[in-house]
Amino acid sequence: MRITKTTLLASLFILFASSSTLANNNKQPIKTVAETAEQVSPLMNGQQIPAAVEVTTVTGKKLPLGQVLNNKKTILFFYRGGWCPFCNTQMGQLKQIEGQLNKLGFQLIGISTDNKQDLQKSIGKHQLDYQLLADFNSVTSQAFGLAYYSSQKVTDRYLAAMNLKNPLQKNEAGDMRLVLPVPAIYVIDSKGLIQFNYVNPNYKVRLHEELLLKAAELVK
Repeated sequence: MRITKTTLLASLFILFASSSTLANNNKQPIKTVAETAEQVSPLMNGQQIPAAVEVTTVTGKKLPLGQVLNNKKTILFFYRGGWCPFCNTQMGQLKQIEGQLNKLGFQLIGISTDNKQDLQKSIGKHQLDYQLLADFNSVTSQAFGLAYYSSQKVTDRYLAAMNLKNPLQKNEAGDMRLVLPVPAIYVIDSKGLIQFNYVNPNYKVRLHEELLLKAAELVK
């Protein structure tokens, strides 16, 4: 589907306008894992990222997210894992615009439930220059309000078909389920403030790269 410049600018106006509304409301309650993808409550424009939450690098080093971002403007995207074909497509599309994002002063970082070995496979497969981080226990996606329990059917199918080793977590009903992030992308300024976000419970739909570039251009 062709996206016009007018549509892009209208969408950005609506999304950036909300950041001024939320800028003075940065208190972040502790996020819980949602029962379904449609029930997540993600961090929004105008809120601070959870800088203290711990992530794991491809070398296995555990660091606070804020230290990884290092006060740099960042495009931070959450994807399910290298086993997801839609995620692989997105990683390739982001690779194509990485140079343009860099010129705008942004670093590009991806976070998924993959372990460090699988992150290394994705980097090699797509020949990525940007950084990937492991959120094997879904701690970071939970802090962003993106984590949800997969259904029993999906849990069983994914564990069998993809041979996933991710730890299962107990939902409210006491059932052990696979926890995944709703795919999301955040445009974050150098102070750790979210300036733009795109979160869609439909994992098959990802943000158009042209819209992402427009959002990045508006961040000073």
